[in-house]
Amino acid sequence: MPRTKIEAILFDLGETLLNFGRIESTAKLFKDAGRRSYTYLKKLNQPVGPFRGYFWRNMLGLRLRYCISQVIGRDFDSLALLEKYGRRRGFQLNRRQWQELNWLWYEPLRQRSSTEPGLTRTLTKLTQAGLKLGIVSNTFVNAGALDRHLTEEGLIDFFNTRVYSCDFGFRKPDKRIFLEAARQIGTQPENIIYVGDRINKDVKGALRAGMQAVLKNAYTNAGKKPPTGVETIESIFQLPDLVDKLNEKR
Repeated sequence: MPRTKIEAILFDLGETLLNFGRIESTAKLFKDAGRRSYTYLKKLNQPVGPFRGYFWRNMLGLRLRYCISQVIGRDFDSLALLEKYGRRRGFQLNRRQWQELNWLWYEPLRQRSSTEPGLTRTLTKLTQAGLKLGIVSNTFVNAGALDRHLTEEGLIDFFNTRVYSCDFGFRKPDKRIFLEAARQIGTQPENIIYVGDRINKDVKGALRAGMQAVLKNAYTNAGKKPPTGVETIESIFQLPDLVDKLNEKR
């Protein structure tokens, strides 16, 4: 039976490629986002009303939709939600303006994010070795905002395959989202490494899909033990050597 080689690497987004860290006050972050989006709508002469009402309607609406998504196991799309609420209030925006509004709600989170030193050099090394790279992320943030964030970080061109759960009826650890990414990237699951920071969603989901799971150590998995045989890394920088190691075993 011929040996299979690693041909592609799929990554989680938060705390894997992009580091956000612990968020101590989501309310403060949300209020910042609300103020930015409110100012933008006021400049466009939209009927937003007083800020207090605007803020609470959006915060409670988002929390309710998030709770529903946790129950039904399916993520929503933040842009679609904004449009739904906005049109009820009489907002009249074109496509670019809706997307900018969605970005302003995400921007405070983007501004607290960071990437590890030398990330682009490592990704370049992986692609030069012939590996295809992609992203599989659980998220309700619309793809436009996430792609803009990746673009600003200089990362977008590494990832032609980007699978966001808000675009599908399933999310990690459902193996279907991993298999969809494998289909898009054009590689069999057994030839793919999946790198993520959450054992229940990333590691176990990738294993169910027949992929080689790699756990990136982060605060999200502190003190937790990964399943037997799962490799762990502290940094994306370690991946080129890990790929060589895994290929030697195959």
